[in-house]
Amino acid sequence: MSEAPEWKLVNPATEQVFGTISSTPDSEIESILSRMRAAQQEWRDVPVEQRVEICRQFIDVFRTMKETVALDITRQMGKPLNQSRREVDTMLDRAATMVRLASKALQDDLLPPKEGFRLFIRHEPLGIVLDIPAWNYPLLIAVNVIVPALLAGNAVLIKHARLTPLGGDAFVEAFRSTILPADLVASIHVRHETIRRLIEARKVDFVSFTGSVEGGRQVYQWASSQLLDMGLELGGKDAAFVREDANFAFTVENLVDGAFYNAGQSCCAVERIYVMRSLFSRFVDAYVAEVAKYKVGDPEDETTTVGPLAQRSTVEFMEFQVGQAVDRGAKVLIGGRRPPGPGYFYPPTVLVNVDHSMSVMMQESFGPVIGIMPVESEDEAVRLMNESPYGLTGSIWTEDIARGEMLADRTNAGTVYVNRCDYLDPELAWVGIKDSGHGCTLSHLGFLYLTRPKSFHLRTRTGK
Repeated sequence: MSEAPEWKLVNPATEQVFGTISSTPDSEIESILSRMRAAQQEWRDVPVEQRVEICRQFIDVFRTMKETVALDITRQMGKPLNQSRREVDTMLDRAATMVRLASKALQDDLLPPKEGFRLFIRHEPLGIVLDIPAWNYPLLIAVNVIVPALLAGNAVLIKHARLTPLGGDAFVEAFRSTILPADLVASIHVRHETIRRLIEARKVDFVSFTGSVEGGRQVYQWASSQLLDMGLELGGKDAAFVREDANFAFTVENLVDGAFYNAGQSCCAVERIYVMRSLFSRFVDAYVAEVAKYKVGDPEDETTTVGPLAQRSTVEFMEFQVGQAVDRGAKVLIGGRRPPGPGYFYPPTVLVNVDHSMSVMMQESFGPVIGIMPVESEDEAVRLMNESPYGLTGSIWTEDIARGEMLADRTNAGTVYVNRCDYLDPELAWVGIKDSGHGCTLSHLGFLYLTRPKSFHLRTRTGK
């Protein structure tokens, strides 16, 4: 299959081409993989402490690249520049956390003493890890795999999303400025068909994919044909429930930010809100007033809070969801119309009179649209929150922390929050259930998915 020699990078704020990326030839990929395989065989024997030191060097180097990388993110996918800078900082903090956790997480698991035997479990590297990150957080999603995979003794092949190919290149550039042995990290620019061939030929040993449910199912099918393990982080339709005793102003401000940060282009963005009826009208009025403070515009303007969407198709999907909801009785309180002029812009949009017959309450939006529903009881709120094919995160807003924990326990999601949302603490496991995926990244448990357990059963006495 012939590959296009290059593809264009289009700024979603202007719809203008600002660069091109050359495809990686098939012949070069074979050479890259061969060198990676050889390098990994040596890297696996390097003590964890040395791997830790090299990853610390990576953090220091990448910090010097902050402004360049942040601007690249903004021009590739439209994130406001101040948010792109924050992504760099958060990525470095996440990398530092995994560096700090590595030595303990990767040490041998020693079993209790047994006379005449020594028993332990070692966490061995897998080999070559193929990382396929999504475009919405090109650094944060990628680092979840790249740094812990290297710390665990693997090599990493990065195939970044079509919209943000410079993200993978930035990781490679930073590691080249450390003493990391050559060929352990590589970034390739290829089409899906090439990735399919690599997986089905078992050229890699583990696949991590972040993206749509449809894309995840496709890659999972490829990997399953070779019995390859993989991790999947897919979609979300994350819900929030607001009790009457919630800290009102704090809750409103955080749920607006949780819905519209990065123009809602986050798998863990809040996409539906359920509010106790006694609080509903007051909450909606305050919510709309807070949304009205947000500024849609040029993402390179320091005052912009909502930039363009990364793709024209998402704007069209926002129009479909809002249009369908209105046709079925919903009311738009703010937003709801794309502005004139160039760019893939869509304003923060709030809908009421919504229900679960509407796409906006059941299908992942991945954009700046939120539906708000009143509920009569906690039981109704939990039922509605769980009435979804997704299960990434959910949040409870209450001053009664014990009650909040109880409701969080009943919420079907990989991560549940009380009085927080749209945030990843790297010391916690990042997991999804149902159509939100499977596997685990981050925390000490994230290392387990990038290694395989090997049991050592040593008889130390052989005499009678």
